[in-house]
Amino acid sequence: MPDIVRAWKDLSYRAGLSEDEIGQIPAHPAGIVELSDEELKSASGLAGIPATTSPVCTMSETYRRSRCCP
Repeated sequence: MPDIVRAWKDLSYRAGLSEDEIGQIPAHPAGIVELSDEELKSASGLAGIPATTSPVCTMSETYRRSRCCP
């Protein structure tokens, strides 16, 4: 019987298990643990915020509350 929790957390341990042992491991109770970039933005509340790489523009938006970037 494989160590279930270790198989969930340790990819190298899981890679060393046989197909029969992997079949004995139940699905992780947390469900899907990987999110796409869009799902992560939506969950974090950043979905509608425009991204900028200009430090001057970012500082201007932060301190003056005005938009300088499209």
